[in-house]
Amino acid sequence: MKRILITGANSYIGTSFEKYIAKFGNDYQVDTIDMHGDAWREVDFSGYDSIIHVAGIVHVKERNDELYYQVNRDLAFETAKKAKEDGAKQFIFFSSMSIFGLDTGVITNTTKPNPKTPYGKSKLAAEGLLKGLEAESFIVCILRPPMIYGPNSVGNYPKLAKLAKKIPVFPKVNNQRSMLYIGNLSAFLKLMIDTRLSGTFHPQNKEYANTSEMVKLIAEAHDRNLLLLPGFSGVIKLASTRVGVLRKVFGSLIYQKNTVGFPDSKFHHIKLEYQDKNFKNSIFESENK
Repeated sequence: MKRILITGANSYIGTSFEKYIAKFGNDYQVDTIDMHGDAWREVDFSGYDSIIHVAGIVHVKERNDELYYQVNRDLAFETAKKAKEDGAKQFIFFSSMSIFGLDTGVITNTTKPNPKTPYGKSKLAAEGLLKGLEAESFIVCILRPPMIYGPNSVGNYPKLAKLAKKIPVFPKVNNQRSMLYIGNLSAFLKLMIDTRLSGTFHPQNKEYANTSEMVKLIAEAHDRNLLLLPGFSGVIKLASTRVGVLRKVFGSLIYQKNTVGFPDSKFHHIKLEYQDKNFKNSIFESENK
């Protein structure tokens, strides 16, 4: 039996993974601890095969760069250090695509991290500290996922879903986005635990997402016929140079396939199959259809 500890209570990723892994019965035991305060420091990590660290902050209402570093860097490092000292075997850390500092473009194996936000900077700083803890008896996995979506998810996806259920038309734009369905992410986490993977990983869906087609699929999941109107690409592209939200929605930002994913893993020879759902099915499941 694999024993897994999720550090960070009530997170979307953590609760989704618990539901996913429950279908494998007694082969896995999952515990969760709250990382607020200092009570977690008294928990014994020694019996765990894997620690999945999901505690972190993405947005704070007031600009407070130090808070990002305290939570995303320092807390992650202190948790991993305790895990190593207690004898845990594997530490899985959720970093982010934002460590590259790009709103648009193609990320390849040669793309250097260059974060622009306190969130991205604090995540990259945590990566460096965690790599310093690696040892033969303590392996570290770093995940840099793109936008994660699924049933009851947070972020930009539910905003687009809300829009798709109301409007009759939407601009037809030819863009590409790397995205990751929560079911595929959960399957990947299971794979990392089962094979004791170490290294830095960039999991994504097999298919790139097109924003216009995604909104149309969401509408279809709710038995609505949404019309995609061509001719707006030029206007949106021009507006996107000034409006960051439009760049995130209609711009293209992808991990290049086959070249980004498992660059520094000594287990790169393992066939990494973790795609449970294709894109259309993942959208329908996200909308509970």
